[in-house]
Amino acid sequence: MEDMIFYDRMQFAFTITFHYIFPQLTMGLSLMIVYFKWKFLRTKLVQYNDAAKFWMKIFALNFAMGVVTGIPMEFQFGTNWAKFSELTGGIIGQTLAMEGMFSFFLESSFLGLFLFGEKLLGQRLHFLTGLLVFLGSWASGFLIIATHSWMQHPVGYEILENGKYVLKNFGALFSNPWLIPSFLHNQMGSVITSSFVVAGVGAFYLLNNKHSQFGKLFVKTGVVFGLVSSILVAFPTGDWTAKNVAKYQPAAFAGMEGIFETEKGGAEIVLIGQPDMENKKLDNKIAVPNVLSFLTYQNWTQEVKGLNEFDESLHPTNVPGLYYAYHIMVGLGTIFIGLMVIATIQLFRKKLYKTKWILWTLLFMIPFPYIANTTGWYTAELGRQPWLVYDLLRTVDGVSPTVSSGNTLFTLLGFIGLYFMLGLLFLLLAGKIINKGPETEKTV
Repeated sequence: MEDMIFYDRMQFAFTITFHYIFPQLTMGLSLMIVYFKWKFLRTKLVQYNDAAKFWMKIFALNFAMGVVTGIPMEFQFGTNWAKFSELTGGIIGQTLAMEGMFSFFLESSFLGLFLFGEKLLGQRLHFLTGLLVFLGSWASGFLIIATHSWMQHPVGYEILENGKYVLKNFGALFSNPWLIPSFLHNQMGSVITSSFVVAGVGAFYLLNNKHSQFGKLFVKTGVVFGLVSSILVAFPTGDWTAKNVAKYQPAAFAGMEGIFETEKGGAEIVLIGQPDMENKKLDNKIAVPNVLSFLTYQNWTQEVKGLNEFDESLHPTNVPGLYYAYHIMVGLGTIFIGLMVIATIQLFRKKLYKTKWILWTLLFMIPFPYIANTTGWYTAELGRQPWLVYDLLRTVDGVSPTVSSGNTLFTLLGFIGLYFMLGLLFLLLAGKIINKGPETEKTV
């Protein structure tokens, strides 16, 4: 049984990790495309319009890959997690169906019009199609996170005699206190990814002395969006999300922060340390006294419960994984803020485009927002364990008893091979688009 649960979780973790490489760029990039198109309408500078159409090609490629890699996850609800689907389908099916029926079709329909309908529609309607693509992509993220939020903090439900969960208050799904902070935090993470990609591509052009006009535009836009989103992902959205964890999932909060013993006179914030699960302590830690209590409760001496306060059956099942995922996310987020502050200063000094070490850094930093977003999701998922639906349905009770671990391992290996090929194809196509650069038009 343990092997079956392990492989079921590994398969879903692999497929969703690979899948989320693509939506995190499209959601943030859709906002930047709307910005480029809006700037074109205001300034009549064709460069902005060319930039919008260039990045919509990247968006379309990411969108297609997201669709292809997202479909297998839906099937896994019916194969590996059939019991979970049977018990909770009356609730999570609501938001997932809305995402598919409304958001996905809104996004995909107007994506085609933006790509191919500029001359037919005219510039204002063309801008509107880009805006609707943006609204569709963010609505899709909202509905997915509404589903996730119910699993993290279930509200508005009742349990039938047969054990199934059904909604008794539809509005509760969207007034869930977990939803808004999680959604805003996630979206700011997506904007960070798109900002670093846009700035990195611009840096690539400047360092190679090609498409220099667009290189400057992309670097400037990426840095400005990156600075704002890097700050917002930390405060208020990250702070708000962490406070929710402390309030509703205190055992997960203790695991994230590496707190084994309750700290009654004020909790320190750990900068570096390694969890020692055998002795229930952090090794080689560097910490700042009382800061965690202040950040969480605005009280320097507020007690913060440690894992010792909770029965071990309620502990996160992988405390080291949870601790490291959280600290990697926070550490990278701090680096993002620092880099974007330095780049913004150089931008205002009109020296950014000639400061090669910053351009090289922006180029090589492209993968790291993906890592930060992934570890952020790992923090949320590892923190919820051992529950599929927090405090209601354990992971062990949600698997499909008739699907063997051997079958799951076999299909997992198949996914790994298939996704490796898809990843290579994506890199090849994206590389060709970027290497070719934006197509310029003298008249519009």
